[in-house]
Amino acid sequence: MDNSEATFYLSQFIGKNLRIHTTDNRIFGGQMKCTDKDRNIILALTYEYRAPAEAEIRRAVEASGNPTAPVSWNSRYVGLVVVPGAHVKKIEFEESGYGKSVVVL
Repeated sequence: MDNSEATFYLSQFIGKNLRIHTTDNRIFGGQMKCTDKDRNIILALTYEYRAPAEAEIRRAVEASGNPTAPVSWNSRYVGLVVVPGAHVKKIEFEESGYGKSVVVL
C-alpha cells in the first residue's frame, strides 16, 4: 500500500469510533480525530479501560465458585488523548451501535 492509498484508507475513520489496544494492555475507546506519519492517533471523547488485577479476578472466582465469573474492567473518562503509534497493538472500528467491530490493524 503506497502513501496515498494509506492516507485514503485512514481518512475513512476520521470522526468514527475506534477501540485501540495498547502494548500495556489498556484499551482506549473514542472518536478518531487524526493520525500522523508515526502512527500516533488522536482520539476525542475517550474512555480508558484497564483489566482488573489478578487478585480481584481470583477473589471473584473463589467467591462464586465459577471459573468464568464476570469481573468488571476499570474505566475512566480521559477526554482528548494521543495514543503513541509505537504502543498500538490493534485498532478496531465500531461499525454500528450494535456492538459490531472490524479490526483495522
